[in-house]
Amino acid sequence: MYPEDAAFRKVLVLNPKGGAGKSTLATNLAAYYAVRGLRATLMDMDAQGTSMRWLGKRGEDRPGVHPLKAFDLPANVTRSFAMQPPADTQRLVVDTPAGVSRDELRELTRDADRILIPVLPSDIDIHAATRCVGDLLLAAKIPRSDNRIAVVANRVKRNTLVFRALMRFLTSLEIPVAGVLRDSQNYVRAFEAGRGIHELRGGTQARDVAQWTSLVGWVEEGRVPAIESLWEDPARERKPGPESLVSDLSRT
Repeated sequence: MYPEDAAFRKVLVLNPKGGAGKSTLATNLAAYYAVRGLRATLMDMDAQGTSMRWLGKRGEDRPGVHPLKAFDLPANVTRSFAMQPPADTQRLVVDTPAGVSRDELRELTRDADRILIPVLPSDIDIHAATRCVGDLLLAAKIPRSDNRIAVVANRVKRNTLVFRALMRFLTSLEIPVAGVLRDSQNYVRAFEAGRGIHELRGGTQARDVAQWTSLVGWVEEGRVPAIESLWEDPARERKPGPESLVSDLSRT
């Protein structure tokens, strides 16, 4: 549990490309905070409203997450007023839309304490992530030394060539890799129930929950996990060594 007077923190989940898993990351992070006693607000800026649909499924028996629908603002108030979270919010998680322009990117990131970029293991997503990181560094002018930007490898299947290619790419970005989340139906189960992965019971979610340790450690404390540790998952699958990597590549 977190202290009652925990300071406010804004976490932005960002990737201008659609389908990268932003809403999955945002909803699970908001649920994680709520379960741990923090007053969490989930801001949905995407017109698809995925995060708001998740909140609509969340039962009253679960720790509350305050909704903030930023894609359909009332006409009788200013935008800045309508987008203000409740004054007692301790964690504001922002689910951003696809197709963000550079000007919008500067505005979105201006007061963000942490920026998480989910990346899928595909050539298209890797290319989009490269552009996103470049825009954050150059257009939004966020120094690498601030430790405000990190990527999350999302929906990965370990011991595949595409996973290894993704990890090599993420390492080359020279910004933190906060975590690796496996391709798991538990996230689908959690969304359908209006819950986070940490709230599921009676299944295989323990492996998924364990993968959040490094991610939350970076968001909350700025701890950058060793990239080598992220090759392994909680099931202690064998880490691919140089010999197996060369052998696999030689068959492609």
